[in-house]
Amino acid sequence: MKTSTGHIGVGMGVGLVLANMIGAGVLLSAGFMAESMGPGEILLSWVFGLVVALCGTRAYGFVAAVSQKSGGEYRYLTDYLHPFAGFLAGASSLVLGFAAPIAVDAIAIGSYASILGAPMPPRFIGAVVVVTLALVHTWGFRTSDRIQNLLVIGKLLALLAFVAVGFAYGSSAWPTWTPAETRNSFPVEAFFANQYWIVFAFAGWNAAIYAAAEFRDPLRDVPRAMFLGCALVGLLYLLVNWIFVANMTAEMGRVVYDYETTRITLGHAIMERLLGTQGAVFASVLVILAFLAAISAMTFVGPRVYAEMGRDGVLPEFFAGTSEKPPWAATALQTAIALIFLLRSDVLSAVGVVGALLMLSSAATCLCVFAIHRRADLPNASRLDRLAAGAYIFAMSWCIWLGWSTFGGDVLSVGGVILAAALLFSWRRRRPTVEPR
Repeated sequence: MKTSTGHIGVGMGVGLVLANMIGAGVLLSAGFMAESMGPGEILLSWVFGLVVALCGTRAYGFVAAVSQKSGGEYRYLTDYLHPFAGFLAGASSLVLGFAAPIAVDAIAIGSYASILGAPMPPRFIGAVVVVTLALVHTWGFRTSDRIQNLLVIGKLLALLAFVAVGFAYGSSAWPTWTPAETRNSFPVEAFFANQYWIVFAFAGWNAAIYAAAEFRDPLRDVPRAMFLGCALVGLLYLLVNWIFVANMTAEMGRVVYDYETTRITLGHAIMERLLGTQGAVFASVLVILAFLAAISAMTFVGPRVYAEMGRDGVLPEFFAGTSEKPPWAATALQTAIALIFLLRSDVLSAVGVVGALLMLSSAATCLCVFAIHRRADLPNASRLDRLAAGAYIFAMSWCIWLGWSTFGGDVLSVGGVILAAALLFSWRRRRPTVEPR
């Protein structure tokens, strides 16, 4: 067993998972799903999505326990599959896995702040948020940990308050509304099609792996943090979606189709119905807290990937940083890319380009379970580990196919990302490995 002098316990690890997972997606998805699915099918689809995500935590937990290193998919794919697979995952994380979502969330914070009366332009507010959190997470481990934990607690309390209001003032009877699209049987096609969006709502359950080496007991706490965090978020998602289906109609759900221009989620519509205008204000505060915690978590974990790439020589050495301080150079790199995205008008389309790549890297990481199992010098994976990995790989393969069949225009862009990564990898592959100082 490896010894560790890390600063992260299982509680903070769960907090990182919570912060990365919970975003606006859960406040929007039920509205889209109500077009083709009834209340029972919507709730069942979230249960199914939770099972898929928990399969991922089981498979990742095994790989994380074997590796006990930071860097996430980059580290695991490099060590157990092929260096190029790891480089592709790392490059995807650097460009769009963290930087672009940070920009999208920052723009959303600015938009909601403007709705609440802030006089500054939304993108300026977003830029201030991004830079401030970057400074916080390069100041020192103690400051970084405290701010991250406070944001997670605020986010969790706000979401629990949302659920409490729903149960206190909303309906408790089983809903009788029907979806807009008529049907005579269980909507199998719609059920699986909507899993594409639920996968995105559950994204982030793997947050703990990016800073695994900084856990006090990575062998035990990294798998626990992923499983407990994912299970807790799944329970919250079910409670939130019960509030939705019990108090909405299919017609009300259509408010989400104008989200990009109005910034009104289904959560806003429900809270305004239950509490009036102040309910909509509360929903905006909830979303701001959710995005703040998410940006903070991505600013915390993302640079750990680039630090590992610096130690391996695939990025310049100074990105590696030291073990005594947060990786400031890697944080600055990610922040700079996020600010570039923040100034672009088409940042949302940029995020869509690499969605399939991120799913592909998570499925490939689950393949590491089988690669490790076949190596005589590494621990054997249990049957449950292998079943969980296989189930998750199948689910991600389905989502990738569904996404490409729906957004086929992005295939060439994804291919371009792979080609660019291959060329850069070929140029950097002979760089020497750098040991952490």
